[in-house]
Amino acid sequence: MAEIWTMGELLVEIMRPEADIPFDRTDRFLGPFPSGAPAIFIDTAAKLGMKSGMIGGVGDDGFGLNVTRRLKEDGVDCRYIQTLEGTTGVAFITYSSDGSREYIFHLAKTPAVGVKMPENLEVGDSGFFHLMGCSLFMDPDFTKEILATMKAFVAKGYRVSFDPNIRTELLKGNAIEKVVAPVLENCSVLLPGKGELLALSGKETVEAAAEYLFNKHENLSIIAVKLGKEGCQVITREHSESFMAVKIEEIDPTGAGDCFDAGFLSVLLDGGTLEEAALTGAAAGALNVHAFGPMEGDINRQNIACVIASIYE
Repeated sequence: MAEIWTMGELLVEIMRPEADIPFDRTDRFLGPFPSGAPAIFIDTAAKLGMKSGMIGGVGDDGFGLNVTRRLKEDGVDCRYIQTLEGTTGVAFITYSSDGSREYIFHLAKTPAVGVKMPENLEVGDSGFFHLMGCSLFMDPDFTKEILATMKAFVAKGYRVSFDPNIRTELLKGNAIEKVVAPVLENCSVLLPGKGELLALSGKETVEAAAEYLFNKHENLSIIAVKLGKEGCQVITREHSESFMAVKIEEIDPTGAGDCFDAGFLSVLLDGGTLEEAALTGAAAGALNVHAFGPMEGDINRQNIACVIASIYE
């Protein structure tokens, strides 16, 4: 059976309860919420009924239990989540009324970046191994383990999907192109935002960027460009089509792109069309932003169908 797996940081998120409360002000926080971009992604895939697994690390503390309990409850295969000595990773987040976000990460030398490639991987014989760019910029040793694990999945017949998900707070002077190059060489499905696509290609338009990346990376077959409230544009080597966004009250934008990825890839694994994949991704992202917390959206196939139906009303 085809499966979806990911490897990356597991953490909890501590959030300001409303917009425009900067970090330098003494005020309230809410949480902890289970989080980490790969965790949000794989939890959504499991909610959509996909056979899904997570490789990552947590500390032997309440925060670690907070994360692993949620993933297990939602059906994620957690046997390769390692409990290590130390404190579970933490991200603090504050919002501005213009929609922008600011993070403070406490991840260095935590179990979030201390995981090794699992020995004797026992997984399905095909599917997607999904990676997030944020995971690749946290720790050089962790990056090596992620890339080694990617090669192991490719050897087992998995396709690689990649969301650049660039966090400027984590770059630390690293050259984006150098770090992500090994992933792009193996990538089949690329899921960037528009700015990330242009940054990866050095081009000034989506069309030029897609042409450049298709010419450079022979394994690349689909680029799904996430455009926020403008929807998304799905590009293949032969075709390009734009799809509208879902109109919904936005309560918390965190995790929308991660949920889009999961919805999009789940449809591809089920043999659906690119239109179905794009609409499912958009619906999953919309349901997630309609709740407070990075992975608190009421996402399931029934609600996805209702949201998609609303697009055509």
